[in-house]
Amino acid sequence: MHRHVMIATVVVASACAARAPQPDRTVPGAPEITVPDDGSRLIFAGRANGAQIYGCASRADGGYEWKLKAPDAVVTNASGEKLRHYGGPTWEASDGSKVVGEIKAHVQVDASAIPWLLLAAKSTSGAGVLAKARWIQRLDTVGGKAPADGCDEAHSGAEARIAYSATYRIWGE
Repeated sequence: MHRHVMIATVVVASACAARAPQPDRTVPGAPEITVPDDGSRLIFAGRANGAQIYGCASRADGGYEWKLKAPDAVVTNASGEKLRHYGGPTWEASDGSKVVGEIKAHVQVDASAIPWLLLAAKSTSGAGVLAKARWIQRLDTVGGKAPADGCDEAHSGAEARIAYSATYRIWGE
């Protein structure tokens, strides 16, 4: 008898999750980063805290500039589940599933912060929560911009870690 109750509970919980209201895939004032209406649903949403890592490198014109090397952050959802976010750009869940994104659109919302983005899944791996990811939105960014100065011949190869936070919404099957 217990087994039937347990199965019924799982079926009801799954049905409720499938009908849970989905957030709007559009972003007010930023239509460029709207998730296409391709049947995707929100599969993970959380707040990232970490750093954008920049390296001081030479430009083709002979000058120097800070170039993005990689993010280094942890994205935590409302339930406390975490994703690791690093170069690629890659998001990796504790279940081993991963998604690597490719930027499709960006919007500069706040001049003091990195832009908001829409990324498409370039590749996925594993069998967990991110295995069928299709889209990633980066929203509500704070900080993370490359330093305005300090990159010259004397500092070539130097690295700067700039604190940032952002909301990530990952959409998929």
